[in-house]
Amino acid sequence: MDFMTMLFRRCKTAAHVACAAGALSLVAPALALAQGDPNPGGLVLAHAFASEESSRPASAAFAGSAATQQSAAEDSGVLNFFRKTELAGFADVYFHYNFNDPTTGSFTPLRNFDSQHNQFSFALAELAFIKPATSDDRVGFRLDLDYGPVADAVNAFEPGGDVFRNIQQGYISYMAPVGSGLTVDIGKFVTQHGAEVIESKDNWNYSRSLLFALAIPYYHMGVRVAYSPNDKLIVGGAVVNGWNNATDNNSGKTFGLQAVLKPTGSVSIVQNYMGGPEQNDNADDWRHLSDTTITYTVNDMLSVMGNYDYGRDTGSTWQGVGLYAKAQANPNFALIPRIEFLEDKHGFMSGLSQKLKEFTLTAEVKHSQGLIMRVEYRRDWSDEDFFIKDTGLRANQNTFTVGMVYAFSTRQ
Repeated sequence: MDFMTMLFRRCKTAAHVACAAGALSLVAPALALAQGDPNPGGLVLAHAFASEESSRPASAAFAGSAATQQSAAEDSGVLNFFRKTELAGFADVYFHYNFNDPTTGSFTPLRNFDSQHNQFSFALAELAFIKPATSDDRVGFRLDLDYGPVADAVNAFEPGGDVFRNIQQGYISYMAPVGSGLTVDIGKFVTQHGAEVIESKDNWNYSRSLLFALAIPYYHMGVRVAYSPNDKLIVGGAVVNGWNNATDNNSGKTFGLQAVLKPTGSVSIVQNYMGGPEQNDNADDWRHLSDTTITYTVNDMLSVMGNYDYGRDTGSTWQGVGLYAKAQANPNFALIPRIEFLEDKHGFMSGLSQKLKEFTLTAEVKHSQGLIMRVEYRRDWSDEDFFIKDTGLRANQNTFTVGMVYAFSTRQ
């Protein structure tokens, strides 16, 4: 392929053609002399293109340049957004078997998320967009989109109906230039209480604890603030509509306080309090909740955790404690026992005045590409006949569960 053919084949737009023609008008004479051609056709062709371009209005050339610049700016904006925003998500499926052998597909008592007996079940899929507010970029946001039976269970008592069902979190953040930075979140966010969270991948065990299922809320709608005066302390507060209600169910508001203390790199203490009216159309009677979680990393192979909750509402009380240990044999395998005690003195949370206990043993296997498998045995007890057995009730149940989770993040 000769030089001119190659040059014009690379010209894709009128602007490129003009540029190539101008360049060719300069180099063609030299090429002609070098080749001994006194009147090269390429030189005439180059002048023809140059003449045609010079006769076009200047505004047309300017418009083409402006369009190119606008397109480049749009591309840059899109790329900049995704550079600053983390995209994360996961899919969660499980098989669960209750040895009390209730009807296939029926729900196992006290299991809020992994409850369907004797079948393979889909639990939750989540896609999250996360842009934290920082001192360099003070405006941020978070949007967690959830789909599946877990999302249905979390929002089952939402007064506002289904409109919020698939939005686990959706809030705007701003870091105010106060000291080391005062972070303000406004919108719907998950609760600050408890040792566990909705996403199974972020917990030590696959099944959720009694305390998570019964003693604390899932989410709130409102405003919260957090401030860290140093690397050992975070303090925060919140004003929200209440427990598990993006749409308020009364005229009162619920208030929350939090302190996170990290005296050493291996110890974390989280203390939460929340109080406010939670009964429908009743702004006078308050619900109170105190929640404490302590985590201690003994070494690279062993961590322990404890969680204590105490709640009170309209004369009813509940309290419980959960103890955890995580033995990390290697980066891919861990063994996690958990034991709990929960007293639902007036049946406010479980529907029956009873004392509950549970023991769980979880074996966790992790793959380097984001796959997590957890195999779990669990036994629940009550001092009352509470659990389904055939057509009657009994005081205990034994279950076996295998959970599979695949998770990803653009920050990994």
